[in-house]
Amino acid sequence: RPAICTKAGKAIVSRQFVEMTRTRIEGLLAAFPKLMGTGKQHTFVETDSVRYVYQPLEKLYMVLVTTKNSNILEDLETLRLFSRVIPEYCRVLEEGEISEHCFDLIFAFDEIVALGYRENVNLAQIRTFTEMDSHEEKVFRAVRETQEREANAEMKRKAKELQQARRDAERAGRKAPGFGGFGSSGMSNLSPAAIIAESMVEPEKPKMASAPVRPSGPSKALKLGAKGKEVDNFVDKLMSEGENVIPSAGKKQSDVSKVLQPPVNTEGVHLKIEEKISLTCGRDGGLQNMEVLGIITLRVTDETNGRIRLHVNNNDKKGVQLQTHPNVDKKLFTADSLIGLKNPDKAFPLNNDVGILKWRLQTTEESLIPLTINCWPSENGSGCDVNIEYELQEESLELNDVIITIPVPSGVGAPVIGDLDGEYRHDSRKNILEWCLPVIDENNKTGSLEFSIAGKPNDFFPVSVSFVSRRNYSDIQVDSVTHVEGGSLVKFSTETLFVVDKYEIL
Repeated sequence: RPAICTKAGKAIVSRQFVEMTRTRIEGLLAAFPKLMGTGKQHTFVETDSVRYVYQPLEKLYMVLVTTKNSNILEDLETLRLFSRVIPEYCRVLEEGEISEHCFDLIFAFDEIVALGYRENVNLAQIRTFTEMDSHEEKVFRAVRETQEREANAEMKRKAKELQQARRDAERAGRKAPGFGGFGSSGMSNLSPAAIIAESMVEPEKPKMASAPVRPSGPSKALKLGAKGKEVDNFVDKLMSEGENVIPSAGKKQSDVSKVLQPPVNTEGVHLKIEEKISLTCGRDGGLQNMEVLGIITLRVTDETNGRIRLHVNNNDKKGVQLQTHPNVDKKLFTADSLIGLKNPDKAFPLNNDVGILKWRLQTTEESLIPLTINCWPSENGSGCDVNIEYELQEESLELNDVIITIPVPSGVGAPVIGDLDGEYRHDSRKNILEWCLPVIDENNKTGSLEFSIAGKPNDFFPVSVSFVSRRNYSDIQVDSVTHVEGGSLVKFSTETLFVVDKYEIL
């Protein structure tokens, strides 16, 4: 039964792991100060029925109430861990601060003791368990924010085009609003494309001009989710989560989504090339493991383009292993790099995402690391000077929204930043320093960050990295789509996404 109480025995936070009434708890804690003799150095006192194991915390006490039969050495070790947890959540050891963070402390206490028995955990594990941090959520949010920015930019571009079309119409003597109800003579003054675009957008102009333009961003996230039918791979799972973000907004803004196209103009044949990377490196160098998983997903929305073949341009030189869908003609793919169904008389499913080609790369070759991270903590008289640098080895990539996360010691204040490329954020609650870089490409392939803070070299690991990219790592593309009969070219659209599953320097 751990508790934090005042020196007068008033309970501030108490967590019992056996059945006990509130009156009994308050009585035990109220009796505790009276049992301690002045001038004694003991860390425990006993009564006929219970043992108090305690540690002073400035004006408070951390008290562990146990039976007299319990192992006092284990109780002392548990008490120390309880005492070390408190500064993780409370900046000052005062009654008001303890009360404010009481639930955080109770959750942490529950990680230390379960059903009256101590769990084999350390402070770092407790911090991880209570944070419940989700890397997948970070990736999803980064992807969604990128989509929203791109959709907003596309919206502004289309708005400018429509304004120009209205000005052209006014010069020709036509009324700008709507272009509805004009005769055939007026129609000849505008190109068909301008007429169609204007008639589509004018009814929705108030929605475009209003402040809340954010639905245009999630409309793309909805497209990526694509109402997820039977998804059997990692990226479709991520995108299907995107579908559930604003299901109602997608319906309300269906007309807007027709006008405010996402950056990728979706054709009747649409391809998604998606990759994720999982990488673990040692702090002293050496790639422990790197795995890249990729997939090409086909979506056909035009029934006239169901019987098609796709030509894959494989420029990979890293040694990826390719695997086609069971219904794809493997001999045709091996001989001509063409993806088509085994039965050429059949068509690809309509309005459904179909994974047609997967690939996998697993390696320990350091030269294949896309982005290397070197973290050099060196002790000085009052703490550590930390120098961390990155280098883009795969220069064909353009990495966006890069966040390099470095753990920092708790309770020692904010780090003192020296040289810095990009921006940084210090989260004292999570005890992390985030190094933020909007873009890393061949023109910005190296950068560094220096900071000083109290701590030991081991305190600054593991370093984790997250990013998104519109270019894939393995350089596998679809360069043409043709009809099975006649071999005529089919217009298609492509979107590419490269994301991080895990990227750590241990």
